[in-house]
Amino acid sequence: MRTGAFPRGARLFMAGAAAIAMAAAAPAETREDTPDVILTNARVYTVDDGKPWAEAVAIRGGRIVAVGSAKEVAKRRGSGTRVVDLKGRFVMPAFGDAHAHPIFGGMSYARCSLHAGKTLDDYRRIIADCIARTPGTGTIFGSGWDQTLFPPSGIPRKDVLDSVSRDRALIFESDGHTLWVNSKALELAGITRDTPDPANGKIDRDAAGEPIGGLEESAMALVDKLVPPPTDRDLQEAIIYTARLFNSIGITSWHDAALEWENGGTSRALDAYAAVRDRGALTAHTVMDIHWNNDRGSDQIADIARITETARKKGLTANGVKFFVDGVIPQRTAAMLAPYEGSSEKGAPQIAPAALADAVSQVAARGMQVHLHAIGDAGVRQALDAVAAAQAHGGKRDTRPMISHLNVIDPADQPRFGQLGVTAVFQPLWACHEPYMDLTIKTIGPVRATYIYPEAGVAKGGGRIAYGADWPVASANPLEGIEVAITRAAPGGSLPPLLPEQAVSLAAALRSYTIDVAYTSHLESVTGSITVGKSADLIVLDQDLFRIKPMDIHKTQVLLTLFKGKPVHGSLAVAAP
Repeated sequence: MRTGAFPRGARLFMAGAAAIAMAAAAPAETREDTPDVILTNARVYTVDDGKPWAEAVAIRGGRIVAVGSAKEVAKRRGSGTRVVDLKGRFVMPAFGDAHAHPIFGGMSYARCSLHAGKTLDDYRRIIADCIARTPGTGTIFGSGWDQTLFPPSGIPRKDVLDSVSRDRALIFESDGHTLWVNSKALELAGITRDTPDPANGKIDRDAAGEPIGGLEESAMALVDKLVPPPTDRDLQEAIIYTARLFNSIGITSWHDAALEWENGGTSRALDAYAAVRDRGALTAHTVMDIHWNNDRGSDQIADIARITETARKKGLTANGVKFFVDGVIPQRTAAMLAPYEGSSEKGAPQIAPAALADAVSQVAARGMQVHLHAIGDAGVRQALDAVAAAQAHGGKRDTRPMISHLNVIDPADQPRFGQLGVTAVFQPLWACHEPYMDLTIKTIGPVRATYIYPEAGVAKGGGRIAYGADWPVASANPLEGIEVAITRAAPGGSLPPLLPEQAVSLAAALRSYTIDVAYTSHLESVTGSITVGKSADLIVLDQDLFRIKPMDIHKTQVLLTLFKGKPVHGSLAVAAP
């Protein structure tokens, strides 16, 4: 080879390097990656292990094109780039929610909402106003009552509603597991002392066997015919309400934990999502789990597959199946390994273990995700056993099974989340002393009370944790959840921490609300961290979470939420002090 000569591959490499150098030297306004916006002079927590901290973020076409120091990112500025000096504000990825009920939640606030009530007298006043605003004889339906206002069991009483009206049916939902109804609703539904409890359900009764106003689990269906069905517009407006609320508290992705559908494989709820998306109002990355009907068998899988395919054609994702394994603890419908305190009852699974294992195996074999509601320690074990059976049958697939709620996890089962690759979806806001928790502890006793929401135990075993609020059952605000996750104490409260040894670090809590939520939705390459190439989904806060006291986190305000680079809450001007 003559001196000064280069092999062909080397010459091409040199030419490519020269082209790159010329592009870097070119004026920014001529480059194709010139940012639309640069957020600079900020404390940027990226939730990206490769580059956890930065000072500036550049955005173009809804995507992140640069993350780094203010000086590095400034080099990309073009004549049309808007530069926003945040003067030290805290920036992080937008939050996600791994377990929400957007349509149910939106509808619960749109109808007769009891959420603002704090006493039974408040409920009477709100309901009377709803009746006055709704002429006629139809049912008044709403949500948002607090079970702790009915001690000691949390079971509601019809006499409270009867004092407001005996002429119109009054039906109110609490948490998706219990209905509170008045005498008129019981009468119209034909529910008497002689009505048997349905399978997997219970009509709450007094000592004489008379219905007292509570309908548990499948017994709620006894009054379905009295509840006016939502219109298509109602469904769409519920989703829009949720999107606006979630954006205002920094959330730009959610996992719909129970998409409702109709026999034959159609879903008005899915159609509503598509309509909202087409209106440009679906300002969040959204994935959906299709509600498994425990009253049917595996024959429903064909319908579920049809919904999944319809969603794909509509440009949506509904590739998960939600199973309700058990109920809730205060009403003793959660499945426990040993009897409830002072009782012979252990609760019962909503679906037989063998049937659940078979269904989970069939769903996983189709490459679909399983999402299991499990609250009692026996329910959790049954859910884990079903996933284990599916993996023994067909091997581990990248289906990312999830189990939600996990109020009580037996110590023997805590390492199994890591072993099986199951994501534990906790509601962090619940892991503290508050009235509902006091009901729970009283019902399960002191020994099992030491196994409540064992986040650190699951994490120690290598389990992945993602957070979901279960809104509207609880506040959707991630900042409140983060505070409880790291303090195990109620925001603004004075009670001692609940099992403080189960607290997690701030960094871990932020991961559980961002990249680990994205993982559960198969979106970790799209969102969940401030990383080049990902969607520009980020938030600006008025406080630096790493520089304030943990008990002040819930006071933090979201100044700006960006979804795909566009403000969906606040404005760039407001975010810049």
